[in-house]
This record gives sequence, C-alpha cells and structure tokens, in this order.
Amino acid sequence: MALHFIAKDPNTGGENCPTVWVDHERERIVVQGWNSDAETLTECLATGHIPDTESVVEVPFRMVEVLREACDAAERAHLRGAAG
Repeated sequence: MALHFIAKDPNTGGENCPTVWVDHERERIVVQGWNSDAETLTECLATGHIPDTESVVEVPFRMVEVLREACDAAERAHLRGAAG
C-alpha cells in the first residue's frame, strides 16, 4: 500500500489528530479520526450492522476541504487509470 498524505486537522497542531490519505493502489480514501462515542455508534447501528472489520470514526466539519481534496485526488487517479 502506498499512501499519499493529504493533510492533518489544521486546528490540532499536527499531533494525534484526524488525518486523511489516499491509497491510489487500492483505490481508497483512508481516514484517521476520533473514536465515536456510544450514542453516535448506537445511531449508526440503527441503519445496519457494522462488521468487526469496520469502524465508525469522526472528523470535524473543518476538515471538509481536506476530504474534498482527497476525493479530488482519488477521482484524478481513477480517471487516469480509466483512460490508460
């Protein structure tokens, strides 16, 4: 796996904070975020089961621009692959 670092949460000083990467090889966006609290997890479970191999993480709204950048990077890589 070759992760392409996008950014860390700009309001946390770069330590132990939500982070976003793009994995071009596996065509995925990778997000490090805060563990969800029990109430949030319960609400998420109301829409369906969460497998043991998956997690619910949270990132703040202030990271929307970072997530958009990751989505744009993923889309560019996908389009290059489709054209190639």
